[in-house]
Parts: sequence; C-alpha cells; structure tokens
Amino acid sequence: MTEKQKTVNISTEELLPKVKELHTSGHRLVQIGCTRLNNIELNYSFDKAFSFVNLRLTLPLEGAEVPSISTVYWNAFLYENEVHDLFGIDVQDIVVDYKGNLYRTKIKYPFRLNECKDNTDPKSEDEGGSDAQ
Repeated sequence: MTEKQKTVNISTEELLPKVKELHTSGHRLVQIGCTRLNNIELNYSFDKAFSFVNLRLTLPLEGAEVPSISTVYWNAFLYENEVHDLFGIDVQDIVVDYKGNLYRTKIKYPFRLNECKDNTDPKSEDEGGSDAQ
C-alpha cells in the first residue's frame, strides 16, 4: 500500500496556523526533519488515515528562526531542540528548551554549512590511525 503524500511550501509566518489546522483536523505529528543544501530545508510531516502532509520551510543558512510548534504538539520539543543543536536554527518558545545542550557535539551546530570543516578525528591521526606500522 502506497501512502498519499502532499508537500506544501510555506513561510515561517504560516507555520503555526497550518499546524493548528492539522491538529484540529486530527493529524498526528510524524517527524520534523532538517537538511542543509544551499539553504536550510525544514520539513514537518503529519499523518491522518495513511495520508501524509508535509509542511516545508526554506530558511537561510544564517539567522534562521522559527516559532515552536510544541504548544500544539508537545512532543515536538525534542525535534526542535535537535534542529537547534545540529543546524543552529533558533526555535522560539519551545516548551522544554535545552538551550543548546540536548546533544554534546565537538563542533557547535555541526550540520550548518560554515561550521562543517574537517570531520577527521585528531586523536586517531596522532596515534597514527589504522594504517600506521
């Protein structure tokens, strides 16, 4: 069985009203996903009766800010803290805000473009790595 999917591109200002509409109509929050290409793409996925609705925001790499949906879907706070910690997105008014401490990462905002540099482990290089004889 293939589930129907619809993706709707929205603005930051449309996020909360659209999320409230989905909640009122009985949709459940499935996930909040984020990816970085030439900008940040934030996808909110909802399901009702095997029909997916995806709300998509396209945000700038720097200074991205979105309102929290955790006042509508309480469990969203974990996804929102994750996108903050990994991508540097400023999520406003999260019901449980870890203030950048949900994940402990070597690099602050490791998936933000200007923060991604060299992913080699300096400790393994100092020890000669697995190829050292």
